[in-house]
Amino acid sequence: MTGQLTPAAATEWIRRWDLQQERYAVDREERFTVIADVVEHVTAGQRRPLVADLGCGPGSLAARLAARNPAWEIVAVDTDPLLLELGRRHCGTAVRFADVAIGSPGWIETLELGGPLDAAVSTTALHYLPQPALSEVYERLYAALRPGGVLVNADHFDHEAPRLAALAQHAGRRRADRLGVAAHEDWQSWWAAALAAPELTGLMAERRRRRLDSGGDNGLSLECHTDLLRKAGFAEAGPVWQYGHSYVLVGVA
Repeated sequence: MTGQLTPAAATEWIRRWDLQQERYAVDREERFTVIADVVEHVTAGQRRPLVADLGCGPGSLAARLAARNPAWEIVAVDTDPLLLELGRRHCGTAVRFADVAIGSPGWIETLELGGPLDAAVSTTALHYLPQPALSEVYERLYAALRPGGVLVNADHFDHEAPRLAALAQHAGRRRADRLGVAAHEDWQSWWAAALAAPELTGLMAERRRRRLDSGGDNGLSLECHTDLLRKAGFAEAGPVWQYGHSYVLVGVA
């Protein structure tokens, strides 16, 4: 199915993926760095910390975590067969990719973690879950984390206060203008190119068979996410980084 997809080709597809993602997540690399900083801090002194990357896509964040510290055991979770295969070809044995639907019955057990998580991380992925499902995912992750472990969720969160929300979004748009990210390939163009690529034909067919789409957005505010984390059991919850309405939100178990 993927005989023509070489590691070099996968790396090029991921390079293009990262550029198009920057159109929608300004300072994405800085987000990744902050997430790695948080994981590094909470796992200091541990021999083989266990980290789950939720909604990993082609493993952009997982690859950077593996590069930061090869001693971290990283499990990258998604259901898109094309993106998962790109990640596998690019990362090799540095990351274990798992084809598992987050929030499905028994999803944590299906990952076969072998012990408690030290960190669960995610970036622009969990927003597709409606609030009841997200609440349950937060609860399951709290139960799966060791005491003192962290859930790190990087995404766009609006304020509940409408004027603050508008100001944060404006600041983000102005930042995007200054960085010129609108010149990058967009989401539709990337997927159109993937559809036409011979080396991805089989994987695109599997995506169609699974009837995958780009998901949605639950529209939950920063305050709502923080409240859901605390209700799930996290002792502390709040942002550790922000630009505009882009946040790195952390829950400490």
